[in-house]
Amino acid sequence: MATRLKTALSARLGLEIPVFQAPMASVTTAALAAAVSKAGGLGGFGCAYMQAEGMKKEIAAFRALTERPFQLNFFVAPQPPAVPADAQGEAIAALAGYYKELGLPAPAAVAPPYAPDLNAQLDVALELRPAAVTFHLNEMPQQRIRQFQSQGILVGGSATCIAEAKRLAELGVDFIVAQGGEAGGHRGTWARDPQHALTGTLALVRMLVHAVRVPIVAAGGIMDGAGIAAVLSLGAQIAQIGTAFIPCPESGATEAYRAALLAATEDDTQLTDRFSGKPARGLRNRFIRDSARGDFPKLPFPAQSQLTSKLRSAASQAGAQDFIALWAGQAVPLSRRMPAAELLKTLEREALETIERVAGLRQNA
Repeated sequence: MATRLKTALSARLGLEIPVFQAPMASVTTAALAAAVSKAGGLGGFGCAYMQAEGMKKEIAAFRALTERPFQLNFFVAPQPPAVPADAQGEAIAALAGYYKELGLPAPAAVAPPYAPDLNAQLDVALELRPAAVTFHLNEMPQQRIRQFQSQGILVGGSATCIAEAKRLAELGVDFIVAQGGEAGGHRGTWARDPQHALTGTLALVRMLVHAVRVPIVAAGGIMDGAGIAAVLSLGAQIAQIGTAFIPCPESGATEAYRAALLAATEDDTQLTDRFSGKPARGLRNRFIRDSARGDFPKLPFPAQSQLTSKLRSAASQAGAQDFIALWAGQAVPLSRRMPAAELLKTLEREALETIERVAGLRQNA
């Protein structure tokens, strides 16, 4: 099917279909990103927890499968000062029972660095020459933005409100990812309280189209072609889709994760900051329910993520859904299981059918 959904931004990126596969740190694989890119979209890698050498390995695996473009995404949140070991006692105690239940040694205090060196990551990104880099959880230094752009690499930043979008426009980004409140995974908010910056995707896209003269990528709650048609009609140039790709066989999700997505019903997602220290949307499970109590202590982001990492890893290996961070958007009940390339082609067909159906509503006077 010859695409009729080309936009100015998708053309700049060499895409045949205006769809980004969301760069999900926990489940993206080279196979998934390559399948999406080969099918005409843009595969993406979430590099939040990757060391520089790991990034090189992933992109080498991607390039062994395709020469098509790809995207790299980075968490640029400021790192907290070191949390003294004797100040971590309550957060450790809150997790101890879960560790014991999974047969793990008692959790221990974590020490910095809590995340990979961002500057080292960005230096490697320049070497890897992606079609685009995006950043999440804060603004990227303008010097770095210009550095990527000077090499022909497009740069995009996440915004969950008008203030963030205007600041990104001032920094000179090439596009803005409008992350609606429906989106799964970490909230990208950095200029407001994340619990209050939950404007829905459709409203947010329309407001940002009016507020800034920068191409908009819509993210959050888009699971089918009708969703793509909706955000394009509101002025977005690309739809970024995450949850819909997780059940694909090429993703790195465990079978327990896939099964949970496919069985999810309305209102099954919830925001939590107890897995990582930052609010993120995922499927409600025992850990999220337990930790929703106001007296459940946590460390700052990303120290909390490091503290819960062994629990999450062991739970994934055991197929124990109760302790896995099952990131998912609010439209998760629309999940379906099919190969990534088939899903992308299905999304394109559905989008075109939706556009044609809407066009058919117009009657000549």
